[in-house]
Amino acid sequence: MTLEKLTKPVNGYIMLFLIIILLFGGIIIFATLDYTWALGLTFLAILLAPGLILVNPNESRVLLLFGDYHGTVKKNGLFWVNPFYTKKKISLRARNFDSERLKVNDKLGNPVMISTILVWRVMDTYKASFDVDNFENFVVVQTDAAVRKLASLYPYDNFADEGLDEDITLRSSVNEVSEALEKELEERLNIAGIEVLEARIGYLAYANEIASAMLKRQQATAIVAARHKIVEGAVSMVEMALEDLRRKNVIDLDDERKAAMVSNLMVVLCSDRDAAPVINAGTLNH
Repeated sequence: MTLEKLTKPVNGYIMLFLIIILLFGGIIIFATLDYTWALGLTFLAILLAPGLILVNPNESRVLLLFGDYHGTVKKNGLFWVNPFYTKKKISLRARNFDSERLKVNDKLGNPVMISTILVWRVMDTYKASFDVDNFENFVVVQTDAAVRKLASLYPYDNFADEGLDEDITLRSSVNEVSEALEKELEERLNIAGIEVLEARIGYLAYANEIASAMLKRQQATAIVAARHKIVEGAVSMVEMALEDLRRKNVIDLDDERKAAMVSNLMVVLCSDRDAAPVINAGTLNH
């Protein structure tokens, strides 16, 4: 397998100076009516001029001679190469790709909308030029394929009623999912000489047809968890109140009155509205 090879072309400033001399020499000789030499020098200057190439920072030129790969120029500056070379420009700059939102199924089969943000750049110009047909389109297609595969490996979220105990989910495990996505993309894009600088989920949501139902489900889960915490705290407060009354001998309550006190305290502490006090003007039993 052919690998990328760097080439060191001729200094372009020297050749540019030579081309200018040939052109002016042709003009001067043309004035002396020596047309043969004038046309020869002018033709030589025109022949050499296409060999000048300018390589900007983070750019490269892939050199081909009648289909034969002769190397890549990555050094910045003005150079001169064989005028018959085909000089293909490839940018080495980091590029940002924001994929379209795709509808895919997660591990549980729920349809979700997902997109990814990919930062990449070309590292091997030979692979990018000759191992794939169009490396930019290759990046787009393989990114979509990697996102679809990633979404099928993890659930969107954990739900206790499904008996699922996944450590990694698409919604909560951002770092782990991003690392898995980067690894998957590196394996896919290596054939095109592409380096993955960063890959992460840019958008994640349930598909429209189940978004409303899943939102209610998440809200119900949150409400149940909150109620559980409230009840746990209320029980602790009731226990503390009864223990303080007994320890300080404030009042001696029998089991029936303890039950009534516990009931009233639980209603007050667990209610989602402020309790309305009722003044008892009679005895404790009325």
